[in-house]
Amino acid sequence: MNVHEYQAKSLLAGFGVAVPSGALVESSGDIARVVAEVGGPVWVVKAQIHAGGRGKGGGVIVTKSAEDAEAAAKKILGMNLVTHQTGPEGKQVNKVYIEQGVDIARELYLSLLIDRTTSRVTLMASTEGGMDIEEVAANTPEKILTVTVDPVTGLQPYNCRTLAFGMGLEGPQVRAATKLMMALYKAFIATDASLIEINPLAVTGDGDVIALDAKANFDDNSLFRHKEITALRDLTEEDPSEILAQENELNYIKLDGDIGCLVNGAGLAMATMDIIKFHGGEPANFLDVGGGAPKDRVIQAFKIILSDPNVRGILVNVFAGINRCDVIAEGVVAAAAEIGVKVPLVVRLEGTKVEEGRKILADSPLSIITANGLADSAEKIVAATREAA
Repeated sequence: MNVHEYQAKSLLAGFGVAVPSGALVESSGDIARVVAEVGGPVWVVKAQIHAGGRGKGGGVIVTKSAEDAEAAAKKILGMNLVTHQTGPEGKQVNKVYIEQGVDIARELYLSLLIDRTTSRVTLMASTEGGMDIEEVAANTPEKILTVTVDPVTGLQPYNCRTLAFGMGLEGPQVRAATKLMMALYKAFIATDASLIEINPLAVTGDGDVIALDAKANFDDNSLFRHKEITALRDLTEEDPSEILAQENELNYIKLDGDIGCLVNGAGLAMATMDIIKFHGGEPANFLDVGGGAPKDRVIQAFKIILSDPNVRGILVNVFAGINRCDVIAEGVVAAAAEIGVKVPLVVRLEGTKVEEGRKILADSPLSIITANGLADSAEKIVAATREAA
């Protein structure tokens, strides 16, 4: 789960992380009041959307008068902001965060994340703050410093000092950076975060170290014990299809391709997407109906897949263990009849009650293409999709 910058900063401030003072605006009528409340002499006006690259897209404006700050907030609030992460369609800005400007002497980069290679929390730092870290990693990897945290001892001050010295900090700056990193780690562990990114991390003219920006992602599986974080969820920033999938206990992620995938099991779903690409196709989604999926859930899965206008074909790939092939087949037939599936539909069934499932498909009046094996199903759906197009 993602949160907005202002929400991440509020959470981190509660753990002792230094952040600039600021306030949120959701209505143009509140802009003047908030600008006066934040105070100058410099105001930074920021669009609040779940995407990076806001500054390059015109969603972050630095102003040096209250009048300019109000004008900037009015300009950004309600605009359609296009960044490299939103895609060409952009996102509407419904919230603007106005914060007090900071005297920036240097901009650094700092993040905490779960390293899948080591299965441990890792701190990543760089002197190249304000830049895309992927670009830094690709072009100047030597400028990225990392510290892997021992889960037994946790983050230690000497770990923080190692990164601080590596970023060229000195004297009081080292102490301030160490304090901030220790607070970030405490927040990371306490909230079950999967990523906390500070970019840029600013060193001020007075030698303070402060988080100018903050991005935070949280483990969805932990949200049941973090009601305060769940309350921060902004459904307007999420794909409606993914929200509907969660309500129906489906694991769904929208992708950019044109072949819809309905699969049981995350591993098989990943393999299905891989083999579609291997045979020259592009998956339109990841969708795992889970074990023991009832017919109604299969119908909802079809509706979600077909809500994507890019879908030109559907592959159903089920290896039934907990599930039963006859139940899946009934769901496929019911969904296809109810919705009126007009795109090629390839179905591969294996496992429990497979013969019964295949008979249900064969006896239906629908134009269903059956397949045997993973490769055969991928070949058929790619060919059928191309022919239909």
